[in-house]
Amino acid sequence: MKHLFIINPKAGKGKAMEIIPEIEKIFKEIDEEYIIEITKRPGHATELVRNYVNNENYRVYSVGGDGTLNEVLNGMANSDSCLGVIPSGSGNDFVKSICKKTMSQNILKNTIIGIPKKVDLAKINDRYFINISSVGIDAEVTDNAKKLKKFPFVSGGVAYMLSFFSTIFSYKCRDIQLKIDDIEITSQITLLALANGKYYGGGMKVAPHADLQDGILDVCVVDKLSRTRMLALFPKLIKGEHAGEEEVSFYKGRKVTLTAEEEIAVNIDGEIIKSEKIDFIIIPQSIKIIIPQAEYLQ
Repeated sequence: MKHLFIINPKAGKGKAMEIIPEIEKIFKEIDEEYIIEITKRPGHATELVRNYVNNENYRVYSVGGDGTLNEVLNGMANSDSCLGVIPSGSGNDFVKSICKKTMSQNILKNTIIGIPKKVDLAKINDRYFINISSVGIDAEVTDNAKKLKKFPFVSGGVAYMLSFFSTIFSYKCRDIQLKIDDIEITSQITLLALANGKYYGGGMKVAPHADLQDGILDVCVVDKLSRTRMLALFPKLIKGEHAGEEEVSFYKGRKVTLTAEEEIAVNIDGEIIKSEKIDFIIIPQSIKIIIPQAEYLQ
């Protein structure tokens, strides 16, 4: 078995680099080949992984945050390699859907010796994602939070919270047309989340019933809210207790098409793109994720 570690040196304000000595120590005890690659620029992780997995199968480990994970994922999609997640960024949301103690001191070794399981993969236009894609205020919050994370001592959760409170005063709701399988919806949205995993935005449980193995996207639609209602709903969204609110609707679907009258920001696992028409699909059981030993899919 060959192991490939992709490390984002900027993740977690340099925290990801601290894992290198731990990797070296573990493989003094495990007689298997391992490679460490350090990314140098945005998109580099995708290039690195693609070059490796096109020739051989690897256990590929994303060492960084959710943005690094998305790049690694896009490099290995449609291969027979398997994906391990070593949470070392500021948010680390996806890993919360596959194991209970995401920041355990043993997460590295437990992942290296963990068991691969097939889970669903999602796709937006020509890009893959494994956790959550979203449109609306949170895409703008995510964009602003990335700037705040650069400040010392500002964690992912704090950055998202600060960004949320600053963004609501400038946000304008968007008119969209949404088709979820055969259901058509027109809405002036505050938020739209299409979820494979449960958590995003520094731990917000936007899709409490999402299942990585059910072959379905969970869709959360939050209609137009006043700023007062946004503030009232935000704590419930963090805890996953927003289902009973009148502006909130949940749907499930395998294919979702979103059309907007103007270019709209879209959050993909923490990265932002802009488009007027977006197609989302779920690809069941299409990637192998390494579940850390002694953990399980929730």
